[in-house]
Amino acid sequence: MPDTSKLEKLNRELEKSEKKLRKAINDEKALQHQLKQLTRKERTHRLCTRGGMLESFLQEPERLTDDDVKVLLKIIFHRQDTQELLKKLLERKKPETP
Repeated sequence: MPDTSKLEKLNRELEKSEKKLRKAINDEKALQHQLKQLTRKERTHRLCTRGGMLESFLQEPERLTDDDVKVLLKIIFHRQDTQELLKKLLERKKPETP
């Protein structure tokens, strides 16, 4: 017959390990949630900042509709010189690959 003290000891170790695993899983979920929040805040900040930049270049922005601004941006970004400048800016900011 198996030694009951060994069996009890193994069961305690198993419970302890399962508890650690549950804690690790919960910690991982909490960290993922924090990462999502930070990413969302960063995106919101970027959108507000860039939207403010755009408005600073518009004359009477409160009189323009969202569709008006969309049409204006479409025209500007379809221009060849704008495309070339954007390409240069992106090349300059390209992350280095190891």
